[in-house]
Amino acid sequence: MTTDSPDRPEARLLQAGIVLPSLPPTPIGSFTNVREAGGLVYVSGQGPVAADGSLCRGKVGDDVTAEQARGHAELVAGNILAALKAQFGSLDRLAGVVKLLGLVNATPDFDRHSFVIDGASDLFAGIFGSSGIHARSSFGVSSLPNRITVEIEGIFELAT
Repeated sequence: MTTDSPDRPEARLLQAGIVLPSLPPTPIGSFTNVREAGGLVYVSGQGPVAADGSLCRGKVGDDVTAEQARGHAELVAGNILAALKAQFGSLDRLAGVVKLLGLVNATPDFDRHSFVIDGASDLFAGIFGSSGIHARSSFGVSSLPNRITVEIEGIFELAT
């Protein structure tokens, strides 16, 4: 497969018309966005930070709909890709997605966590193809930092 093959993540990103942030969001604590170990890449929990730096905030099931939160999860996936691209220079350095953990800032009776996190999962599948289909956990929490709606962390595999 050539580096400009349509089966490569960078080509799929371009074909989908997705423009990633030039820089990933800055961590809000004592951690790094990306850490590589043993052929795997761990991406710290990322939130829905828009291009202008604003945060998507609120409680899903109260002042934020499941559909809005799903869009926020897709935004988070873009931020994860931006963090990976900043670390490796190209998404083509990655073989695929291994696992995601998705947290939804939700009301106690909200039960569509999987639907919300599918916003990220669907984006990764579109960019990485069959290698973007991953293991995943998703659940609701009573709060997230800065009242963000969604936080997602991921484990990725490096290409050999």
